[in-house]
Amino acid sequence: MQFKVIQQIGLIGYGEVGKVFSAGLKAKEGVRSMGAWDLKFAEVPSEAAHAQHAERAGVVVHLSSQSLCEASDLVISAVTASKTLAVAQEAAKHIKPGSVFLDLNSASPGTKQECAALIEASGAYYVEAGVMTSVPPYGIRVPMLLGGEKAAELAELLTAWGMDAKAVSEKLGVASAIKMCRSVMIKGLEALVIESYTTARAYGVEDYVLPTLAETFPSIDWQQTGAYFFSRVVQHGQRRAEEMREAANTVREAGFEPFMSSAIADKQQAVADQARAGVFAGMSKDVKDTKWQDYADKLLQHRHVHQLAKKE
Repeated sequence: MQFKVIQQIGLIGYGEVGKVFSAGLKAKEGVRSMGAWDLKFAEVPSEAAHAQHAERAGVVVHLSSQSLCEASDLVISAVTASKTLAVAQEAAKHIKPGSVFLDLNSASPGTKQECAALIEASGAYYVEAGVMTSVPPYGIRVPMLLGGEKAAELAELLTAWGMDAKAVSEKLGVASAIKMCRSVMIKGLEALVIESYTTARAYGVEDYVLPTLAETFPSIDWQQTGAYFFSRVVQHGQRRAEEMREAANTVREAGFEPFMSSAIADKQQAVADQARAGVFAGMSKDVKDTKWQDYADKLLQHRHVHQLAKKE
């Protein structure tokens, strides 16, 4: 049995990913309306700014998950990892039978299977997605791996819309396992670079350390990679920390102790906390305008101020 024709799309989560997907999908053939719901829509004073952004973008603002689910043939969940299950729990109360729930969130196979059970018990179809790299600069063409009974059918539709979606398994959890195992490596490299580079900067030995990395891995531009890794963690460390906690769950579900994944989550969280505290205030968000040394110096300056405060 095929799912119904998709004419109305609803996004749960109007953050970076939600904005990109709503802008890219609203004009696709057959799409009659694009809506969004986000907790920020109900916050004051941010409510007006977020709602106005959506309205200017031609996105219908919904003030509840119920309103969005009841109006949508395709519901796309694009929230932070820690909210994955809560969103599915709420959506399952209101989603229309025969509609499709596409879960873009970075969560463990076990979490995705829990979400699927809830959505499918309501008569809708659940498809998991492993988003395999940062959405910018790909936009809606970001590579995605889909899993679930309707993964192939949905991949065909999304591909027709110009997206890069590939069904990898009818079994739920496979796409997420691929994503999470990759995240251990990518987010782990970010954490390692930040810790190694900042420590090297503290000792004044970075001009010795980086050339040795280039000698061992000559295909990597370690200066540029360092700047990119620092910038991504400073801007999105909270989201990355939550994702790595789900990666740790993935490792745990496989029967192993997630020593590395847990440590990576802690490092990402530490940088996120410092960013929230204003340690990187005034720095450009454009990686082209910054060097990794600029980020490291901010961390070192904060360490110095913190040490002085402890002495007092």
